[in-house]
Amino acid sequence: MGSVQRAMRLLECVAEHAHGAPAKQLARETGLALPTAYHLLRTLVHEGYLSRDKGLFFLGEAAVRLSGSGAQQKRRSTIVDALAGWRDAIGVPVYYAVYRDGEIEVRCVSDTPANPAAEEWADFRETAHAHAIGQCLLSQLDEDARRDHLDRYPVQSLTPYTVRDSHTLLRRLERTRRMGPVTERQEYALGTVCAAIPITVGTTAATLAISLPCHQADRLVSAAQQLQCEIGRLLGSLAISISI
Repeated sequence: MGSVQRAMRLLECVAEHAHGAPAKQLARETGLALPTAYHLLRTLVHEGYLSRDKGLFFLGEAAVRLSGSGAQQKRRSTIVDALAGWRDAIGVPVYYAVYRDGEIEVRCVSDTPANPAAEEWADFRETAHAHAIGQCLLSQLDEDARRDHLDRYPVQSLTPYTVRDSHTLLRRLERTRRMGPVTERQEYALGTVCAAIPITVGTTAATLAISLPCHQADRLVSAAQQLQCEIGRLLGSLAISISI
């Protein structure tokens, strides 16, 4: 354990020197005996956590990968915490999804036993035409990208309320207000209504969405508006998390 602690102190010390540092300086700043510092530095170089160039030590590729993973976890934690907060404040399940590389990805869902998420009984990626998440993401794409998606995943009837053909869907998407909520009522699943809020960050199309059982359908619009207000308060930090 002592060796691990000393190695971590050396890593932290190297990270503070953007232009590298020699072993003697690192030993002095970490309070380590020079032979101990040399031994640990050689081990860290061998394992890829440090690199050495002209007598100076720098962070290695392994340390950079660790840093990147930590940052990614922090970004995900930001989104997870935000969804949980909105779930509790509004009393609805909350979904976060993005459109990336031609596919719909539901990245996170936050629900409770009292307010469960809608069951994904038909693959979300193949049924964008039917649910609010998919319609919201498609509305943020240009016409060519929409048609490409619908060529790969044609419109199909999931319930009696599902849009009947791609022409009708495309006309609906064209009429969608740029930053307005997208709603659907029982188009994806009978007994469920949904709303999705568009979030465009750079070239990334993203959305935050909610769902409710049909007997609470009168809450859908007001709950979506509340979510939109909540998003506005966190948009800065949320945008950073979404854009990566």
